[in-house]
Amino acid sequence: MNIKFYKYQGAGNDFILIDHRVSELKNIDNKLIAQLCDRRFGIGADGLMFLTNHENYDFEMVYYNSDGNIGSMCGNGGRCIVAFAKFLGIIENETNFLAVDGPHYAKITAEGNWVELQMIDVDTIKTDGSAFVLNTGSPHYIREVQNLAELDVFTEGKNIRNNDTYKLNGINVNFVEDKGNHLFVRTFERGVEDETYACGTGVTAVAMAMAQQKQPGHIETPIEVLGGKLQINFDYDGSKFTNVFLCGPAEQVFEGKLNF
Repeated sequence: MNIKFYKYQGAGNDFILIDHRVSELKNIDNKLIAQLCDRRFGIGADGLMFLTNHENYDFEMVYYNSDGNIGSMCGNGGRCIVAFAKFLGIIENETNFLAVDGPHYAKITAEGNWVELQMIDVDTIKTDGSAFVLNTGSPHYIREVQNLAELDVFTEGKNIRNNDTYKLNGINVNFVEDKGNHLFVRTFERGVEDETYACGTGVTAVAMAMAQQKQPGHIETPIEVLGGKLQINFDYDGSKFTNVFLCGPAEQVFEGKLNF
């Protein structure tokens, strides 16, 4: 059995995408997905997505983490699957699709390499000591630090993700440094169990946490991650974040066939 797949990346966050409208890939299990995402014995990716039909939307996004388990919302994955849908001819420059956390609107440039994805509204930010905790489609922990480039994100992130508070359900751990004209963010992702080059729901959460120090209004936040640059735009009324958009590149890297 030969199944066609495509590899996409969004600011270094990379994904395997399969058009499941026509795919003959059956009996999908955690072990198979983990094998495909393995960087030594498979294709290598932070996650795998199936694009499927949905009667009420342009398509549905079904996302798996690289450990093989079904995932919560993935922002950069969402941007990549929008680019994939344009490549397949399903959409043109705008779309409404369904993900695990509900419907999403997105727009994409005519060239297909810049995607602005609307994320869920957020009205609750909790604290854990000096850190912030919130859900932007996936749960996130945010801690502001200095000298982020030198931080051992893997060890620090792993320890927080697996502490007594978060080990049951897991949490994504973000560290942020305010660089003045932009935020520098590094993230340890649950499900990948490692630092990734970017995390879309993570940078969205970071921008919201840091915006609490600003005056309400329309806020645009440039973000630097290991894999490039992203931008978060939203309206903030002092307690709620609405019209939230995760903006950044989404590029097809290569295509191939899975042999079974």
